[in-house]
Amino acid sequence: MPLVLMCSSPVLPHVPSARTLFRVSASSNVGAGASDGFPPFLPRAVERINDVAAIHLAKRIERLPVHTGFSKGPILSSCVRPLKQQESNDPVVLLHGFDSSCLEWRYTYPLLEEAGLEAWAVDILGWGFSNLETRPPSDVLSKRQHLYQFWSSYIKRPMVLVGPSLGAAVAIDFAVSYPEAVSKLVFIGASVYAEGTRDLTSFPKFVPYAGVFLLKSLPLRLLATRLAFKKIPDALIFFDWVQIGHLHCRLPWWEDATVDFMLSGGYNVIREIKQVEHKCLVLWGEDDEIISNKQAYRLHKELPNAILRQVRHCGHLPHVEKPREVAMHVLDFVGREKKDKAE
Repeated sequence: MPLVLMCSSPVLPHVPSARTLFRVSASSNVGAGASDGFPPFLPRAVERINDVAAIHLAKRIERLPVHTGFSKGPILSSCVRPLKQQESNDPVVLLHGFDSSCLEWRYTYPLLEEAGLEAWAVDILGWGFSNLETRPPSDVLSKRQHLYQFWSSYIKRPMVLVGPSLGAAVAIDFAVSYPEAVSKLVFIGASVYAEGTRDLTSFPKFVPYAGVFLLKSLPLRLLATRLAFKKIPDALIFFDWVQIGHLHCRLPWWEDATVDFMLSGGYNVIREIKQVEHKCLVLWGEDDEIISNKQAYRLHKELPNAILRQVRHCGHLPHVEKPREVAMHVLDFVGREKKDKAE
């Protein structure tokens, strides 16, 4: 199961100074404050981020109440929702990878929105910036039910569900369980052939907590970020990438939610792939060092109704590294009219 972090676009014209990049905020606790334009539930470390696209998208994150059968009260669930909902086209719902957040979409989301799509970026239960103070379960079943209740409460129409990395497993699991909620599927660098975290289910709790402590560590974050992309910019921007990918880990319930997911066994959708009846787009970076693009051909072959597109000179996260190419592929997949508008 790959660790997926987020990054800034390598084509940004602005390179922050060392003084700006490494300034220290007053606190890393939750509560950036409305005076900064950020929602108050984000960790204060968001103030240290210099990535303009990340800042813009972070300011649009909100929490919507989602009622589920496994939580006493509604879960305030984080997402970025469209400025205007439509009725004529299917909404596009963007998931994210393992241990990530909706900030993963900060470059592609604006492109899709500017092209006229109704785009949602939704945090998967247990990750992102939702309020999990009551510690609801974060196993596969809970993630699936939470996404369904989010969909039925706010989206309410068949959606184009987009899943990068482990988000592809989330999308397959959801589409097989609730086919009526999905019109099409897009998989990006899909992590769908892992057999979950079964090896951890028999260990005492301190073992996965130790693993989560390592997962949060700076050396592992640096390594994972380096592996996720084909091209790495200078050290200052690279460190900013790591800060963005680490932001959601500062929420006080992140460790408990991640351990709960790991102890539950994680995702194993290998047998469900051939059950997917929806039309699918499989996108893959040709230079993916986390999940071999050989799996792209296997997934394309096993899905009953799929097309395959490769993104050249690109690593594991094409929607961050090559956002314009990904946006064009999605627009072409959703409909030619939207693609023409984008051009």
